[in-house]
Amino acid sequence: MEDLLGLLLSETGLLAIIYLGLSLAYLLVFPALLYWYLQKRWYVASSVERLVMYFLVFLFFPGLLVLSPVLNLRPRRQAA
Repeated sequence: MEDLLGLLLSETGLLAIIYLGLSLAYLLVFPALLYWYLQKRWYVASSVERLVMYFLVFLFFPGLLVLSPVLNLRPRRQAA
């Protein structure tokens, strides 16, 4: 147990934990927040905000692909 803790606290272990955290944030956390933001603001966004949305989709595209099989982004039905 002490060896495992020592390995995690070593420089290499800390670097691995940092890379793992950043990759999880890039592939899961930020794209999930972006999906939520796009769903809330898509139909009411200004042109500048829409440009920022397009940039964020381009930036987080790999994460959006990872999350796309489990999310449903079809437009809601209009009230009759």
